[in-house]
Amino acid sequence: MNLFSIKDKVALVTGGYGHLGKSITSALSKAGAMVVVLGKNKDKFEAAFDDKNNLNVCFQECDISSTESIARGYEAVLKKYNRLDILVNNAVYLQGRGSEPISDTDWQYSIDGCLTSVYRCIREIIPYFKTNEISKIINVSSMYGIVAPDFNIYSGFEQYTNHPGYGAAKAGVIQLTKYFASSLRQHNILVNTVSPGAFPSEEVQKSKGFIENLSKKSLLGRIGKPEDLQGVFVFLSSSASDFITGQNIAVDGGWTVI
Repeated sequence: MNLFSIKDKVALVTGGYGHLGKSITSALSKAGAMVVVLGKNKDKFEAAFDDKNNLNVCFQECDISSTESIARGYEAVLKKYNRLDILVNNAVYLQGRGSEPISDTDWQYSIDGCLTSVYRCIREIIPYFKTNEISKIINVSSMYGIVAPDFNIYSGFEQYTNHPGYGAAKAGVIQLTKYFASSLRQHNILVNTVSPGAFPSEEVQKSKGFIENLSKKSLLGRIGKPEDLQGVFVFLSSSASDFITGQNIAVDGGWTVI
């Protein structure tokens, strides 16, 4: 359906070679976009996309902790493809666990990696997006930006608990989305958020007891698979969502319903 096509668009995906990022990148490419993965580690990109299967994907070095690096990355992509259409703010960095006392350093680092970095990426893309007829920004939050953790799930599995700075930052991403959806409306820059539920990495999935706990919490009785996110990112990138802005879509198997 042409409604969901993003053919000839250029999409930027921060951290587009990670557990969820790879699936997002693949989906946008299959929907017709040229997808540029912004990241610090080209080797990880090459490993993730060693067999590209006709995907239109490439790597651009970019450190989301640095305004200068972000600006250089955007400029390099514009020079190469002559347009920027879609930005997916997926990458994060954080330190510390909820089962441990959180130092000021770990707190500040995590807030920077989960919230301030998103602001940097949005701020630096605005001048480019203002020249477009329509542009899309999709931020990645979390179910823990909506609800508090159920700590019963983490009993005996405390090593998987995110500290309070993670949820606070992800809640901030949702509010940041609303702010920019309002402030950028006259430029037809649409800003939305996707909040994934339980999408544990392959390494975490080795802990069968913890995965069972997560699955029971979901109304659908299972954890999320990376491909479960593909449809919503294509939808929010395409013309099918041209009258949607400032929204947060939870892809969580019903976790946040109750």
